[in-house]
Amino acid sequence: MAQAQRNNLEIYDDVAAQWWSDDIRWVRTLKNMVPGRLSWFDRKFDWQGKDVLDLGCAGGFMAESIDDRGARVTGIDPAKEAIAAARAHAKAEGRAISYDVGVGEALPYADASFDAVVCVDVLEHVKSLPEVISEVSRILRPGGMFLFDTINRNPIARLATITMAEDVLKLLPQGTHDPDMFIKPSELRTELETAGFAVDQMVGLGPRGINGKGDFTFGRVPGTMIIYMGTARKSDQTRG
Repeated sequence: MAQAQRNNLEIYDDVAAQWWSDDIRWVRTLKNMVPGRLSWFDRKFDWQGKDVLDLGCAGGFMAESIDDRGARVTGIDPAKEAIAAARAHAKAEGRAISYDVGVGEALPYADASFDAVVCVDVLEHVKSLPEVISEVSRILRPGGMFLFDTINRNPIARLATITMAEDVLKLLPQGTHDPDMFIKPSELRTELETAGFAVDQMVGLGPRGINGKGDFTFGRVPGTMIIYMGTARKSDQTRG
């Protein structure tokens, strides 16, 4: 039996037509992670009236939640069909979210375009982490905020996200992640600081309960061994 392709980004286009249907368990899992992320991010950033980019937005779960908080939201993702689904859902709901197809290594936006960049479930998939962080810094305004989560690189994280989540529980399609692309918190902190960010505390994100459909709900958990999230602020270049 052939081994599943690793870091398979085609999965997002494959289910685009059903993204908002709640019919697919792993897509519901991604949707269920949004409140857990925002329960932390909301403490760090006031979204109201801000220009925010959702980098790696897929079908728009996070983008719409940020829109609900009063931000002016743009979403970008390389998955064309997922972007089409995001646009269609936003239009149906009368939301003024702008969606683009593109990658984090070459963002099609002018310098200092955004007050914040949100990047969740993305950094462990990108071709070049330094290039993505450099682009995030470029498009952020002085003092802008980068809000992120990603997966730690260690045997426990591999067991949880590959063996359990993909192979046993089927919470994600097989091949979603490549464990060699996972990022240690110390590595991410170094990349961010090199790019001129002041990095805040990193905290764990994980299952906290079960909802009525039998799916996990998510929130902050002790330790950063598996999934971790955090924020980093771009230096205020207007000073001095």
